[in-house]
Amino acid sequence: MVGMTEHEHVRVAVIGSGFGGLGAAVRLRREGITDFVVLERAGSVGGTWRDNSYPGCACDVPSHLYSFSFAPHPDWPRTFSGQEHIRAYLEHVTDVFGLRPHLRFDSEVKMMTWDQEKLRWGIETSRGFLTADVVVSATGPLSDPKIPDIPGIDSFPGKVFHSARWDHDFDLRGKRVAMIGTGASAIQIVPAIQPDVSRLTLFQRTPPWVMPRVDRAITGAERWLHKQLPFTTQARRGLLWGIRELQVQAFTKRPDELGLVERLARRNMARAVHDPALRAKLTPDYRIGCKRILLSNTYYPALTRANVDVVASGLAKIDGSTLVAADGSTAEVDAIIFGTGFHVTDMPIADRVVGTEGRTLAEVWRDGMKSLRGATAAGFPNWMTIIGPNTGLGNSSMILMIESQLNYMADYVRQLDVLGGRAALDARPAAVEGWNDKVQERMLRTVWNTGGCTSWYLDANGRNTTIWPGTTTEFRSATRRVDLGEYEVLRTPAPNTPGSRTPESRTKNSGAKGAKKVEAGA
Repeated sequence: MVGMTEHEHVRVAVIGSGFGGLGAAVRLRREGITDFVVLERAGSVGGTWRDNSYPGCACDVPSHLYSFSFAPHPDWPRTFSGQEHIRAYLEHVTDVFGLRPHLRFDSEVKMMTWDQEKLRWGIETSRGFLTADVVVSATGPLSDPKIPDIPGIDSFPGKVFHSARWDHDFDLRGKRVAMIGTGASAIQIVPAIQPDVSRLTLFQRTPPWVMPRVDRAITGAERWLHKQLPFTTQARRGLLWGIRELQVQAFTKRPDELGLVERLARRNMARAVHDPALRAKLTPDYRIGCKRILLSNTYYPALTRANVDVVASGLAKIDGSTLVAADGSTAEVDAIIFGTGFHVTDMPIADRVVGTEGRTLAEVWRDGMKSLRGATAAGFPNWMTIIGPNTGLGNSSMILMIESQLNYMADYVRQLDVLGGRAALDARPAAVEGWNDKVQERMLRTVWNTGGCTSWYLDANGRNTTIWPGTTTEFRSATRRVDLGEYEVLRTPAPNTPGSRTPESRTKNSGAKGAKKVEAGA
């Protein structure tokens, strides 16, 4: 890693060094582009797999599917890998593909502002200023923890932290601990800390559906085979992918087919939880799949232990060391752990991106996130996001979606090369609206919209701006190439010379100094 020089200019600035950011960096190098930097606010790579280091942290997607297709890893130790193995994999990718010279650690992006005259982005970071022709934002939706504003929290005398900011210096042994939330992190944390704490109180606003986790150690023979015959790794990945592709229709078109899965989940609960009263608390009242289906063999057994209390109500207020639930239940605790998710539909990075009209992306997205093919936004030229609006998955690996977006990014940069000179692409508002209208129309009959739950997939207006309502194959097809007809081309004429236009293009004034728009595909 090298330091950032003052007034540095690069062709591409990548924001974030998780799977999305590192994947973008690898793809840029494979495209022959080396004039780029990866801006990372922390001191190492890893993204959410660096930040989430809580006890029991692991992935709920099989290891061979939760890795890059261009960087297969034959040596995964388990079918579902733990946080430490995934983080080590990302460090390995960084080294193998020679990414360290491009990394700028401790470089949090404070603001990105589009310069309409020079057709480039000005980027203010905690370590200085730089400019870039293209920005690829790969901050990810699971990067900024969300802690609810609970009355009295500021006066709580004990320890408080979020699962994604785990305090490893605080010893939980013998403490009275409150776990707030029942999402993917909580069901891993609860069984991991239950044996050590004196009492664990779980505040459950909504119970999740939990299925068995078919996890095991990958044998030495399997790993040897994958190393000696790489096609076996590809075959394993392909099988895992194919199974999940076949499941998609039940989530997106025929939610009633999930009834069998729901019965299996009920049976899983009944095997571990024999107390009818506790089972009633833990049984969801919505269709399975409406929220993410969680995987665990240890969550239900942990809740039956003598030192665990389940409060089937959300946390309402805090009075000193007493936590008060919405149903009036109380608990005296020494520490509070929030497993309350992240800013997903209101990503903080959007407050730091200023486009052509001087408005932030957050202002443009005030009524809901919208982008073209999950990547670009109208009024923000040469800016694209990895894991953007409606690119999330409810049943498969996000790495598949990331790689599709990397294809789109690569072609985006190629199109700029073809255009030549100083050029930028700005998504047409009509293209953005058209894409999102189709996505939302498809969303209407999905389990995420019809399943009867309120999930983090939905924004404040009740719109699902998070999940992709189709297969990963469909998304890859939709992002294979950039359609210039969906963009307006911005150009800046060379000094003291009139701007030239191709015969098939129509020019219109953009209203900004020195810049003109050419409507591509007109």
